Amino acid sequence: MKTDWLTNSWYRPSLISQLLRPISWLYRCITWIRRQAYRYGLLRQYKLMVPVIVVGNISVGGSGKTPFVIWLSQYLQSQGWRPGIISRGYGGKAQHYPCKVGPESLACEVGDEPLLLHQRTGFPVVVAPDRVAAGRQLLAENACNVIITDDGLQHYRLKRDLEIVIIDAKRGLGNQLCLPAGPLREPLSRLKTVDFTVFHGEPDPERLTMQLRIERAIQLQNHRMVKTLSEFAETPVYAVAGIGHPQRFFEQLQQSGLTIIPHAFDDHHAYTETDFKFAKSYPILMTEKDAVKCQAFATQNMWYVPAQAELSPALGPAIDKKLREL
Repeated sequence: MKTDWLTNSWYRPSLISQLLRPISWLYRCITWIRRQAYRYGLLRQYKLMVPVIVVGNISVGGSGKTPFVIWLSQYLQSQGWRPGIISRGYGGKAQHYPCKVGPESLACEVGDEPLLLHQRTGFPVVVAPDRVAAGRQLLAENACNVIITDDGLQHYRLKRDLEIVIIDAKRGLGNQLCLPAGPLREPLSRLKTVDFTVFHGEPDPERLTMQLRIERAIQLQNHRMVKTLSEFAETPVYAVAGIGHPQRFFEQLQQSGLTIIPHAFDDHHAYTETDFKFAKSYPILMTEKDAVKCQAFATQNMWYVPAQAELSPALGPAIDKKLREL
């Protein structure tokens, strides 16, 4: 992966990080000034007509936001809410924005995560770099009474009612320095201002946590063809992941008893057929996020592994309670 040398320096003692500290201080100063400008009205915030929940993180890299958004939207629906989802649509290049995500949308147009969110939930999804514009179109076309924004914690132009931060419990926040000396988009003190902090990974009864459970694989060519992961234990498998932290997916497969040959790609990688020209005809297992970009050239040995999010029991009712108090 292209930036391994830099990202690795954030999670271990590194001369590179120390040399980049002055730039990190400048970055931190700029982000603080920008946030204060929105806080005191020097830059305008826009309020939508329904509650807005931002799901994001304060560090770069994958933390599990997308499966959390899937869980949250489905939970809110079960409590009587009518959720809609907005996203920047990172990795997509639509001909116009805002852009509605539909059954015929392509990941190259709307982004892999928004397409996955729509396919998994069936809820309306609109993408645009300007979250305010995305939210307005979503409300104009749908009878939603709550909006969830996938990522966008630092998109202060959109006024939000609840902020939820997801943190990778295993990787943590590295050296706790801001970019480019460390992985933080905002200083650690930002966590004191959010409503909920959810730790993805290690179970901990003292904190709000999320676990991702994987049990089965679905064939890309025929979604009715389903196998348990244990059925892949007889031969090695190629494990493909183009997500923020591919190692998490690889470790989950190994914990399921599989022998894997890992192939990590950059987050939001645009796959082509040549990416899957492997030496052997072993099964290929990939994440659901990767699969939405591979459907056009899927073969019989390509499978995706859907993940089911399991959250601390107290979290859902706490979010619902705060929404009803608004």
